Amino acid sequence: MRKLLTLVWALALAMVLTGCQSAYYGAMEKVGVHKRDILVDRVDDARDAQSDAQEEFKSALQRLDELLQFDGGELEARYNALNDDYESSKSAAERVYDRIEAIDDVAQALFDEWQDELELYSNDTMRRESERSLRATERRYTSLLQSMERAAATMDPVLSKLQDNVLYLKHNLNAKAVDAIRGEYRSLSNDVDLLIREMETAIQESNAFIESMQEGSQ
Repeated sequence: MRKLLTLVWALALAMVLTGCQSAYYGAMEKVGVHKRDILVDRVDDARDAQSDAQEEFKSALQRLDELLQFDGGELEARYNALNDDYESSKSAAERVYDRIEAIDDVAQALFDEWQDELELYSNDTMRRESERSLRATERRYTSLLQSMERAAATMDPVLSKLQDNVLYLKHNLNAKAVDAIRGEYRSLSNDVDLLIREMETAIQESNAFIESMQEGSQ
């Protein structure tokens, strides 16, 4: 019975959220802001979130490198700085995932609306041209989404390793603990390098997608 109630609540919540989004899109259209515009804005926001995430992860790696240079100074202060950078990196990663989810929500709403409106054409030539444009936009969007999701996935192993290091140092704040995590640094550095490359690719795809959408609206 409890599982059934949980399922009912989950479905009800999904319906409410969907309804809220639909109402939002409808309200925005009434003031001249269409789903296409919202999609471009959200891709732009995601691009900025990815750029911020790059910087946060690079900062955390640099902070860990500084901690590994420990030579008898104030280790606790360095640990606290590393922990702050880890928390900032985690928040940045959450923003990236949130932005990707928001993009996909409006993109699917746009494509569904576009597909439905193809049936309203009386001019076959115009309908076929609009359908070609829809399919091309869907292909570009699919490529963009895959690039964003691939880049986002590279954050997970970095966060896991940062968390391991932070937790280990928290309970073993001494020179011996620093020596123990020193061997993990190269692996973490390689993961961050991969993250940065994938983020750069996703950012470039975001720029290209925004440009194509803006050209298509002219």
